[in-house]
Amino acid sequence: MDMFSDPALWLPFVFAGLMGLSILIYVVLDGFDLGVGLLFPFANEGEKDRMIGSIGPFWDANETWLVLAVGLLLVAFPAAHGAILTALYLPVAVMLIGLILRGVAFEFRAKAPPEWKRLWNRAFFAGSLMTSMSQGFMLGMYVMGLTWTLPHVAFALLTAAFLTVGYSFIGATWVIHKSDGLLQLKAIDWAKGGVWGLVLGIGAVSAATPYVSVRIFDKWFSWPEALYLAPLPLLSAALVVGLWVALRRMPFDRDRRSWLPFAMATGLWATAFGGMAYSFYPYVVPEKLTIYEAASAPESLFIILVGTVVVLPTILGYSILAFTIFRGKARELRYD
Repeated sequence: MDMFSDPALWLPFVFAGLMGLSILIYVVLDGFDLGVGLLFPFANEGEKDRMIGSIGPFWDANETWLVLAVGLLLVAFPAAHGAILTALYLPVAVMLIGLILRGVAFEFRAKAPPEWKRLWNRAFFAGSLMTSMSQGFMLGMYVMGLTWTLPHVAFALLTAAFLTVGYSFIGATWVIHKSDGLLQLKAIDWAKGGVWGLVLGIGAVSAATPYVSVRIFDKWFSWPEALYLAPLPLLSAALVVGLWVALRRMPFDRDRRSWLPFAMATGLWATAFGGMAYSFYPYVVPEKLTIYEAASAPESLFIILVGTVVVLPTILGYSILAFTIFRGKARELRYD
């Protein structure tokens, strides 16, 4: 039977795709504003104000993609939602505390008296660090099958560190695009160091994933699948080389193509995410629940799909509008 003639087959597939797209957009968009917070200790007070100004119009909308992804997981794959959150309850709680701390610090630092501003800057960094580390830890545990053993926790701590460096890297590429002068030169140096942390993180996850199960190993190393998949690692390697060359040559004359490192970093995240999605499909809980086993009833999914068709373009349209209106170099974020 053709897959698309049976709603019980194509609806879970569509929702898995929508959820994956939401997660990817979140990782890129909220990744750069988390990265800006992670870079706070390396900037002076004036530079911090400009860095905050570079994410001010976007950070709230960026987090909407996380809400959408978790919402889709809850309504489309409730069994998987329960299994994943049960296994990752502690890091999820840490992430939520970090997000709350970031939000409060973001608003208060711009309005607080000078003697309190430093405290809120530290709180903004702490919230960014808690959020990125917890997300990296959850990624590592997910790759390892959501089972709490000492080796799995050790791997999750490693991915937590690498994802944090990866976020700081994409944050640095964003600052390159949104700033000029001495701050831009600093951001170029930050990105030169951070790119290797991102490469090591992608390499660690890519190397570990095929050894989680025989099924995943066969998906990558059987013939002719290995030949068909060869463009993915080759494209990733080309993007890494392109990033390094671009960063060494920056700043370009008259600041042309300052967007290029951010665009290539986004492409690198997308290839890494695509590889992981291919590895785990059709499982939504690794080696335990497929998207078809965890999915809600087709009737429920169809109703949810109607709502998603309205909500998703609205969020996407708002994001595009915000990036269009607030294009160009950032200024200090002020409320007076």
